[in-house]
Amino acid sequence: MYSLEEIKEFITLLENSTLSVLELQKEDGSKVRLEKPGQPVATVVSAAAPAPAVSVPASTPAPAAEAETGSGKTINAPMVGVFYAASAPGKEPYVSVGTKVNKGDVVCIIEAMKCMNEIQAEEDGEITEILVKDGDLVEYGQPLFKIR
Repeated sequence: MYSLEEIKEFITLLENSTLSVLELQKEDGSKVRLEKPGQPVATVVSAAAPAPAVSVPASTPAPAAEAETGSGKTINAPMVGVFYAASAPGKEPYVSVGTKVNKGDVVCIIEAMKCMNEIQAEEDGEITEILVKDGDLVEYGQPLFKIR
């Protein structure tokens, strides 16, 4: 079952995003579905079959890990969450402008639901621009880095 604090955190994430629906399910089968517009509506259901799920509106473009832009490619956020440039406060960032990365290198962390998710480069290249700041809330598909 989700705690009240977790549900409040989900509501905040939804309100600060362009998503219109957020649906999550824990391994124990408990489920939360939040919807916009107007006031967010939360529904908590207990189910027997565990299957993690995140619902994203069809209008949201599915991001490739890297997408073409006019000035090269971008590494995009594969999920909604908080962007961290380093593994811990006070540590060196994974990458900076001019860093050469290889396919599979960790470029940042996105925290979603208190889970730290390492984001990796999909191909070799050089970071030409960092598009978000440490601690920013990022959207699904939002460009994080420019790479060439």
